[in-house]
Amino acid sequence: MEALTKTNYNFPNQTNVYHGKVRDVYTIGDDTLVMIATDRISAFDEVLPKGIPYKGQVLNQIASKFLDATSDIVPNWKLDSPDPMVTVGHRCDPFKVEMVIRGYITGSAWRDYKKGARSICGIPLADGLRENQKFETPLITPTTKADEGHDENISKEEIIAQGLVSKDDYELLEKYTFELFKRGTEMASQKGLILVDTKYEFGKKDGMIYLIDEIHTPDSSRYFYSDGYLERFEKGEEQKQLSKEFVRKWLMDNGFQGQEGQDIPEMTDEYCKSVSDRYIELYEKIVGEKFEKEDAVNIMTRIEDNIIKYLEK
Repeated sequence: MEALTKTNYNFPNQTNVYHGKVRDVYTIGDDTLVMIATDRISAFDEVLPKGIPYKGQVLNQIASKFLDATSDIVPNWKLDSPDPMVTVGHRCDPFKVEMVIRGYITGSAWRDYKKGARSICGIPLADGLRENQKFETPLITPTTKADEGHDENISKEEIIAQGLVSKDDYELLEKYTFELFKRGTEMASQKGLILVDTKYEFGKKDGMIYLIDEIHTPDSSRYFYSDGYLERFEKGEEQKQLSKEFVRKWLMDNGFQGQEGQDIPEMTDEYCKSVSDRYIELYEKIVGEKFEKEDAVNIMTRIEDNIIKYLEK
């Protein structure tokens, strides 16, 4: 199986290219972005040495479906998806914060709480919470958007005081974040899932706020299976979940957490295929449709042809 780990295109009227951890973003002219979801996979802020076949297609198609399903809540950057691994859309000026929203206490929030923290991003937390417990109302816990290294938690007050986002814009971002999470929660519930937490990114174009980047994918969100959630919670057992967490767990079990002096364990072809199968399973569960594998022979040429055809329209 072929995996797309690197792109180096030169499209008509291309003015810039940015290679992120997972996505390669080409700027066309002044106001159009071509975003290619590659098969690269990252964990602990490191890009792993091998790609995962079909991962890019899975992420791009999930994000594309959720962008379409939420466009009545907030305008989003998507214009079209000319290839299963590509989205073309508006170039916006991104806000320098990510809007993380949590319906349950788990992950990093739980780890900090267990160490004694009783607030997150300036929001007080009650004593006596248990891992994976549902909050009475979802909490927005923003992070800074780091160009390099780790994103850091930040409070609403700090964001406004530092001028990262104006007060009026921030209140609109909060409103959109709650509404998107509510829609995502309802859609997940129909598939027997719980949307546990997720993040949204926003930008501005011509004075208007747009939802940008990916949305409700297993890379940006955590899902639990709703069947058995309560029983597992009451017994203090691990939740059955859909997210990239299984990759992080495999790395930790093999002695890697992104720290200095640690080596990434060998990713065999068998292991990469097992991760690919898991991503396809995630797609089918989250979207509720069978995943149709796009022909993975000559991916580079296929993507280039599809993008050029779109740009020539």
